[in-house]
Amino acid sequence: MHMLKVLSLQIADSIDIKEFKTVFKAELLHGDSDELFYRVKSHTQKFAYIFKYGIVSLLGYNEVETMAFIQAITPYCKNPLDQHISDEFDIGINAGRNRLGYNKIEIEGATTDSLRLIMLNVSQSVALDHYSQQTNLLLEETTHHTLQLERKGRLDLSGTNLKKYIGRTLNLKNRIEANLYIFDSPEETWEDEELNRLDIGLKKTFDLQARFRTIREGLEIVKENLDLFKDLLQYRNSIVLEWIIIILILVEVVNLFIEKLMK
Repeated sequence: MHMLKVLSLQIADSIDIKEFKTVFKAELLHGDSDELFYRVKSHTQKFAYIFKYGIVSLLGYNEVETMAFIQAITPYCKNPLDQHISDEFDIGINAGRNRLGYNKIEIEGATTDSLRLIMLNVSQSVALDHYSQQTNLLLEETTHHTLQLERKGRLDLSGTNLKKYIGRTLNLKNRIEANLYIFDSPEETWEDEELNRLDIGLKKTFDLQARFRTIREGLEIVKENLDLFKDLLQYRNSIVLEWIIIILILVEVVNLFIEKLMK
């Protein structure tokens, strides 16, 4: 049984695949505004899969070739990550039957569509790791502020910092919503029963739906807390405004009183 290895890496927040397409010379097997799938060498099982949401997936690359590819694509990345999030998956070809394991799959025959589907699911798993990491950071920050609220009875968060916090949350939520398509199955699986079974098996192996649901629930918790923080800040601002008005009225009364005394 011949073995291949898929390596998927989150290397940036996004990749300008339109520009990269103009410089990368390989056989383009599939391409649209969201992703590019290449056969790197003719008549070989060496492929590169690039996604606009900052992930590259490589099959049949050795370590030196992987580093060279990342170096070549980095100029087309927006907000490159200092530490790449990655996942590896082994593919055994020419097996007696299709069989899925924890980090390995054995398939009877390797078609271009089946290899692309495997690379897609590994990449989706890496994307979920990335979004989960960011969601957990927001949850940790939310917990910090709610603990302050519990212990001190007030929110130690200025209006500007709250706005920045809301902005970070909304940006992450928008990025996830914008990339919801990445968790859809390719059109090829709708017409090919074997590919559809492979896709379902891979999604179960990587637990994609449950992990995605956990991220959305985490963001909902953050959003509920943000709404509370916003209401508290508005209340605090309204109290300050009321005091300013009271002070201005008092000043006006004192001025009138002084004017009457001076007459």
